[in-house]
Amino acid sequence: LKSTLTSLFGHIFLFQSTTAFQATVNDEGLIVASLDSSDLQENVTAYAVQISGEPRTILIQFVNTSDPLLYNASFHGLCYTVGLDCRSQQPLPVRSAQILDYKEAPETGVVFEIDPPTRNVFSRVNISYAEGQERRSMLYKDFYRGKTVFKHWLPGMCYRNITFQLISEATVYQTALVTHSDITHTPLHHRTVPHPPLNISYKIIHLSQRVAPGQLPDMLPLDSGQRSPRQARDVPLMEEREEEETQAEENTSDEVIGVTYAPFNSTKVLTVSAPIDVNSSRTEEPEPSSYWLDPTEPSPTDKDEEFVNGVLPEYEDSNEPGSAMALPAEPSILPTRLPPILLELRWLPPRPPTSYDGFNVYIYRDGNSTETATVDENTHEFFTELTEPGIYHVQVTTLSSSGDCEPRESSGDTAFTFYLSPSGELLEDLRERPQAVSVRLLDSSTAAISWAPSSQNHNGSLVSVVSTTCLKPSLSQRMENTYCSEENSTSDIITNLTPGAQYRVVVYHTNGPLISPPSEPVIIDIEPTGVRELTVYPLSPTAVILSWQRPYHVAFRKYVLQTFFFNPVTLASEWTTYYEIAATASVIASVRVTDLLPAWYYNFRVSMVTWGDPPLSCCDSSTVSFVTAPEAPHISSVDYSHGVLYVRWTYGELFIDLSHSRMLHWQVVAVGKKGPEKTYSVDVTRNVMRASLPLPPGDIYNLTVTACTERSRNTSMPNIIKLEPAPPRSLYAVNATHSSVTLLWTEEGVVDYYQVLCRPSKASKEQLKVKTSTSHVVTISGLIPSSSYNCTVTSFSYSTPSKPTHISVSTVEMNPSVAAISALAVLSILLISLLILFLLVLRKKHLECGAETFVNFASFERDGKLPYNWRRSLFAFLTLLPSCLWTDYLLAFYINPWSKTALKKRKLTSPVQLDDFEAFFKDMSKDSAYKFSLQFEDLKSIGLDLSHDAADLPINRPKNRYTNILPYDFSRVKLISMHNDEGSDYINANYIPGYRHNKEYIATQGPLPETRNDFWKMVLQQKSPIIVMLTQCSERRRVKCDHYWPFNEDPVMYGEVSVELLSESESPEWIIRKFRLGYADESQDVLHLNYTSWPDHGVPTVNAIESILQFVHIVRQQANRTKDPIIVHCSAGVGRTGTFIALDRLMQHIREHEYVDILGMVSEMRSHRLSMVQTEEQYVFIHQCVMLMWQKKKQQSITSDVIYENASKT
Repeated sequence: LKSTLTSLFGHIFLFQSTTAFQATVNDEGLIVASLDSSDLQENVTAYAVQISGEPRTILIQFVNTSDPLLYNASFHGLCYTVGLDCRSQQPLPVRSAQILDYKEAPETGVVFEIDPPTRNVFSRVNISYAEGQERRSMLYKDFYRGKTVFKHWLPGMCYRNITFQLISEATVYQTALVTHSDITHTPLHHRTVPHPPLNISYKIIHLSQRVAPGQLPDMLPLDSGQRSPRQARDVPLMEEREEEETQAEENTSDEVIGVTYAPFNSTKVLTVSAPIDVNSSRTEEPEPSSYWLDPTEPSPTDKDEEFVNGVLPEYEDSNEPGSAMALPAEPSILPTRLPPILLELRWLPPRPPTSYDGFNVYIYRDGNSTETATVDENTHEFFTELTEPGIYHVQVTTLSSSGDCEPRESSGDTAFTFYLSPSGELLEDLRERPQAVSVRLLDSSTAAISWAPSSQNHNGSLVSVVSTTCLKPSLSQRMENTYCSEENSTSDIITNLTPGAQYRVVVYHTNGPLISPPSEPVIIDIEPTGVRELTVYPLSPTAVILSWQRPYHVAFRKYVLQTFFFNPVTLASEWTTYYEIAATASVIASVRVTDLLPAWYYNFRVSMVTWGDPPLSCCDSSTVSFVTAPEAPHISSVDYSHGVLYVRWTYGELFIDLSHSRMLHWQVVAVGKKGPEKTYSVDVTRNVMRASLPLPPGDIYNLTVTACTERSRNTSMPNIIKLEPAPPRSLYAVNATHSSVTLLWTEEGVVDYYQVLCRPSKASKEQLKVKTSTSHVVTISGLIPSSSYNCTVTSFSYSTPSKPTHISVSTVEMNPSVAAISALAVLSILLISLLILFLLVLRKKHLECGAETFVNFASFERDGKLPYNWRRSLFAFLTLLPSCLWTDYLLAFYINPWSKTALKKRKLTSPVQLDDFEAFFKDMSKDSAYKFSLQFEDLKSIGLDLSHDAADLPINRPKNRYTNILPYDFSRVKLISMHNDEGSDYINANYIPGYRHNKEYIATQGPLPETRNDFWKMVLQQKSPIIVMLTQCSERRRVKCDHYWPFNEDPVMYGEVSVELLSESESPEWIIRKFRLGYADESQDVLHLNYTSWPDHGVPTVNAIESILQFVHIVRQQANRTKDPIIVHCSAGVGRTGTFIALDRLMQHIREHEYVDILGMVSEMRSHRLSMVQTEEQYVFIHQCVMLMWQKKKQQSITSDVIYENASKT
């Protein structure tokens, strides 16, 4: 052997576990490997030969261990190695199996479920079964967790000896090795469901009379050519009935009457069914009381007999083998029987390929199985008599029972229903469900239901309304249990619905007691009606209580409390859910809201959420806005220096950017105990937490810092401050004599009394002169002539001394004329006493230095000699305080004349006495008003160095009507916005100081369409009660201002602000409108005064000066009722706007003063907004109006004097 292999292929090495394995080379050059019985081992399931030597190793499996393997070697002279490979790879067998119907298609599909052993590896399953006389098998690999769907069988077929064999496959050296498991489980049998019969139809036939068995009616004589009559309980064939009907038409005798025919119908759905017992339905003989055809009898189509038109109720031999029906022996037991009615059923065989051997017929009356019959596979019709009224359900099924498998029936919907009334009337089943059902809510408790017309006849409809809210779990925890409802109605209007509930609406058609299939359900959700009387009760700066009431009749799941505010962390504003509260039966609910930001704007919303899917909520209108109170500041440091108190404070535990809060300002207040003005206060902007407050020394003050918002304020803990008294100021010695000297000083702050000490400059035995006084003038007497003294004056307040003020004084020498000197001394003392008395009287009138009364001597500036008017000088003299009088007398030694250059460096000012105003105006108007032009040129340089960065931002540029009229940054009005977007606080408007306070006016441009929402927001936030409009919307065919108010009385929303026109009155030169603004729960009435006769860039005519002044007077009358700013605008907001504000200020000023400073006033206005009083013509017009105002004031004074003089004479 070895030499033979070597001569052919080189060398072959045999590797085997025993010596019996044989490998040879035959004459054809093929390697032959064979197994001997000794090579077979007990645990080995597969044998293969492994041949190596070529580039790839070859593995060949023995199919049969008794047959040798042949391999054709590819190369000669090559050494081949042949080895035996024994493998144990047979999988364990299936332990058990079951077969289930495939629910989607039980006629052709089944579900195989096997139970393989654990730790068993297989790749496919060999399914083997017997189909009829043939044995089939197929490999199936789609077993998942022991289950697979098999869809390859025939309907109604019995499949026997079904087995499952596991197959294990492996690939070694590109060779597939396959091993089968043993079969140890019990073979299974299974029958598929047959297809149902096709085209099942029925007919109801009313029979007028019955005949005796084997007889024909008298009116139908039997011809010789006719067929023999049918037996009494035989049923007619269709062709026989047609012949009889034809004969009946030709016969005039009294024959079949009352016969009705129903058309054949398509397959109808059985809505009420009962379990089917296949075994009981397969009886060989009918029951004694059965009314059914005997399936063992030949079909009526096979008989050649005549048909009688009725069935006789009595039949003597009911158990006759040839009988098809068995009737009761006594007719008297059926007193409620219907008139004779015959039910005829017809059908077609099931669609092939279906294996079947008969049909089952089931008739149910009023839900109970009445009769069951089975006919063979060749019978496709059935007849029976119906004897009782009621609802009938009839079903015909295909029966498959041949073979070893269990019999099975078809499972398709092959039933129909009808109703027989006691009178024999037929009402057919309604198979069509209502279509296109829709529900339309009429209100929160009523709905209208509609649906499409039906193609079937019916005599009514039924609407079923079920509250799905009541189907939720946890009934004890829900208040909806009170409102649960389920109602059936024949009306298309549903009433008494509960707001917030969800309902399922289903519609049925009715035909007597028969009900159609339900329509597709329509789900309706009703919104709850929302909470009422939502109120906020503040508890602290960080907590509030929200309280509300729910409607009495509502169904809902929970309350959802949401908050809306600007979040300083995320820099965004959005609605966020704060709290959810389960619904309760309580009408009033409340919740405590904490962790709020102090001085912050909040919107609170309470929604009612329903049980629906998806849930509904109501209502967004249940909203309330609130600004929380600020926290109390904490005074951190207090310092007093040079008459000024410096205060610092802190706010809150964490730093918060107050620019987003509703904090308006801080108010620093110091209340003294003794001072003439006991209260001193200063307002500080919200971003600054320090202030300086001028306070007179020597008093005890109660110092507080208050945080102020638009709705509330909170004050710090009071800080008690005691200020040391200040030393006397400006100490002078006057009226020195040989024995006395008078000391005079200026009071400084609050002083209880003064202590004056005088001691000789040189050592002397003279005693110290000590004197106390409450006055600031003291005379020290008893001094030595021609002597020097060192005197000190000390202020005392609350027993605390101040630092002393020193002065050196000297007495004069003794005059020989003692009498004269004494007389002068007495006279001096008398004058001083009178002066002190005069001072005390004035003190009681509270006319102190620095009080409100003020006469400005130096305000009248002029190059050259100053004019003199003794009346005004005397008035000024008498209104000064004594202390101021003495000081001015002692210190005003000279007047320093100013040069023109020095005047230009000062703030522009030009005060003019009103008595001289007419001459001043004529002087200014000379040479074509040259001096007016000079003054107006000086005004153009004001404000050039002030910034307007906010107006230059790209996002804000479209908000400016004119590119050269921009608001200064320091005085611009800032809008309060919930969003911290860039430019959200910008509007082209500035605060303008007025006669009474620094923010008396807001000058702004005419709103643009893009800025009218911001305009109304500014009106609401600034609480401005008056809007003065000095332009028309269109002038000279150019748009000057947007029509930013409603055209009629219907409210209009401008952003978040609603504006409603309440009234409008029109005069020739102006229109007065009244608006009502609304925002959240706030409302505000605004007066809109529109002057329509003022030309752009111009002034009213001279004849119209009276009109414009009257308009200014009307505005001022309304403005005196409020302290909030007046909004004034024209087109650009500088020309006519500045002129109007100037006239309003001057009108107030002239009432109380006898001088005016128009240049200074316009200069001040221009330092707050660019180009106020825009043209020189408007500047001159202001002077003309002032002259008329002054003339009217003088006329009123003259009239008042005449009236007073006449009254005095009377």
